[in-house]
Amino acid sequence: MRRLVRGVVAAWLVVLALVQVVGLALVWWIFIRTPHGQVLDASVLRAGSIGRSQVADLVDTLLDVVSLASLIGATIAIGFIAIARRRYRLAIVTTLLIVGATATSRVLKNIVIDRPDLGIAGTNIGAPNSLPSGHMTVAAAVTVAAVLVVPPRLCSLTAVIGTTYTALTGIATLSAGWHRPSDALAALLIVGIWASVGGHFLVLAQRHEPVQKPARPHHRTVAVLALVGGILLAATVLTIGLVDHAELTPPVELSTPRLIGAYLAGVTGIAGATCLLLAMVLSTVHRVVPTLDQPTLIDTIVEALPADPNGQPAAGTRPSGRPHTATATPPGSDQK
Repeated sequence: MRRLVRGVVAAWLVVLALVQVVGLALVWWIFIRTPHGQVLDASVLRAGSIGRSQVADLVDTLLDVVSLASLIGATIAIGFIAIARRRYRLAIVTTLLIVGATATSRVLKNIVIDRPDLGIAGTNIGAPNSLPSGHMTVAAAVTVAAVLVVPPRLCSLTAVIGTTYTALTGIATLSAGWHRPSDALAALLIVGIWASVGGHFLVLAQRHEPVQKPARPHHRTVAVLALVGGILLAATVLTIGLVDHAELTPPVELSTPRLIGAYLAGVTGIAGATCLLLAMVLSTVHRVVPTLDQPTLIDTIVEALPADPNGQPAAGTRPSGRPHTATATPPGSDQK
């Protein structure tokens, strides 16, 4: 039975990876190769100049967090946590996830993808080609890797904090005039592809690991992230419908209300897509990184914390807080 479940999860992760590859191709085609897509994208970029001076300091502070030094430091810290939990394959996979996603973004932006001039005024403001966003790639990759390596009790909290940070990073690139919304969306898809492929190999490798059972799932947080993401994307579609009057109006000729509406659509689109990415990762993390037969010290310490992010009792206690009998499962093991 356990082998069958592993096979189903591994196949599902492959499907997710393929769907995201198709999504990345669609983002490239719609927002770079079609006139209407370029206009929608550039309208948001142009709208970012409205009120930019009022938020410049905050935006610069947020974007300055993403640097080569911080990327190296975060990668080392994530690898250290995985090794401390005796998750050696996980340390390798998360490192490859961060490095691979970052490298993929750079190669696509600097070598593979070009942004043709379709002759529409205002569509080539800013960088001639900015897809995908390197800042968004780094923020999303580090967040996803962190969700994978932390103990199960901390996954939900890490996902919520990481979702907020990643979405704000993407929105900041819009406000700074560095990137278009499609750049951030492409970055999220690249990270999602690497996460799905990495998760696939981690699931296949479980037959060689002393795993006991799936870790504690995170149904509530997954549901909240998916619901919020769906609402935000629905708001994006609705806003685009209100500001896009079907005619191909150059961004330089759009009125201020329509520019503001386009910017709001870009913000909600980035935030919604980020929520869905983390919901996807969190929905399978308990299968991708199951509980080991012998919990490590860090897992035991975290499991001893009094509160659970999902509102569940700590491992080794009943809902009333009374310890189990001598037949209780070891600390760190799943109670479900």
